Amino acid sequence: MTIRPTYDNTAIVGVGQSAYTRRPEPGALAHHFIRDAVVAALDDAGMKLGEIDGLALSSMSIGPDQAVDVAWRLGLSLRFLHQDTNGGSSSISAFGAAVRAIEMGAAKTVLVAAGDATGLEGYAKLAANFNRAIRDHAAALGYGGPNTAYALLTARQMKHYGLDKSDYGHMAIAQRIWAAGNPYAVYRDPMTMDDYLNAPGVVDPLCRFDCVPVVAGGQAVILSAPDRTPKGRPKVRVRALGYSFNHDHQATDGLKTGASIFAKDLWEQAGAGPDDIDVASIYDDYPAMVVAQLDDLGFMPDHDAKRFIANRIRDRSFPVNTWGGMLSAGQPGGPAGCLNGVSEITLQLQGRAGARQVPDAKLGLTTGYGMTMYRYGATAGAAILERQA
Repeated sequence: MTIRPTYDNTAIVGVGQSAYTRRPEPGALAHHFIRDAVVAALDDAGMKLGEIDGLALSSMSIGPDQAVDVAWRLGLSLRFLHQDTNGGSSSISAFGAAVRAIEMGAAKTVLVAAGDATGLEGYAKLAANFNRAIRDHAAALGYGGPNTAYALLTARQMKHYGLDKSDYGHMAIAQRIWAAGNPYAVYRDPMTMDDYLNAPGVVDPLCRFDCVPVVAGGQAVILSAPDRTPKGRPKVRVRALGYSFNHDHQATDGLKTGASIFAKDLWEQAGAGPDDIDVASIYDDYPAMVVAQLDDLGFMPDHDAKRFIANRIRDRSFPVNTWGGMLSAGQPGGPAGCLNGVSEITLQLQGRAGARQVPDAKLGLTTGYGMTMYRYGATAGAAILERQA
């Protein structure tokens, strides 16, 4: 008999976000955006800084500082400290570490924070030196950054699933509609299919609206005992967690993510299935990666991505990335993007998502994906969250 983990002692009691900006002011550091998100999360939770005894941090631009330095600058004295720098799944991994820390008694109240502020020039330098695989091999061949790698993957996915550009367009347009209800999103104006199809090309087949806009920003959530949830709000608890690292050692075609490794276990932990999910936040650095993760997690019957997009995404009957996703709201370096998903699902389950609220949402899914090596991401993670009275 397999014993499934439970997370009965932990709830998300506060969420906070900094402003997101495409052009940070000179001298603006990731620390500043993380600070603003932390202050907002503390205010949302009705907590004081001294109540925090754990920190799980994700950032790719706090150097030369590390997590302990950020904790010191924030004024935190801690029993638990965790740092994750493994790309776009960093925050969902840090979130899991924070949950387990509380469940194991390592801390009572853990702040999970993420943020970056590289600027476009800084991001280009980061992308060229992301790891040795990129620096020593891809960059030496004139690698144009992740857009080049994911253009190749998107072309392969189009052929595999029989997709065309308009299919990805429906995804981008649906997320832009959701973004109109998110005051933090950097792009909120309506987008038409003509806008999408006629957008300037980046790397064939990717156009401008397929490539996530880099922003400076921060995100934070606070985890503590369920009874610390502010009065009048439903409790949001963790139902399941799943992770995969180096699922295929960069040796396959990249059409599957690490979610394909843990999907079965994730649903068994949750005691639920894809049809039970009311709202989802899927890591969306490129539309192709939303397709890949949704299929890996079992949302697409018969692996028919084209039909799923036409029947569920186009009309938004399946709410995906209700905050606009990173494609419209912006990508703060990568790590904070999936933490934004945790925050959004929390707001949805508590009925606090405002104009973008999904009616009566009870069960939500959020994912992370990233750490591109030679051709595609090596890390993946997911959490299923539930609303409780």
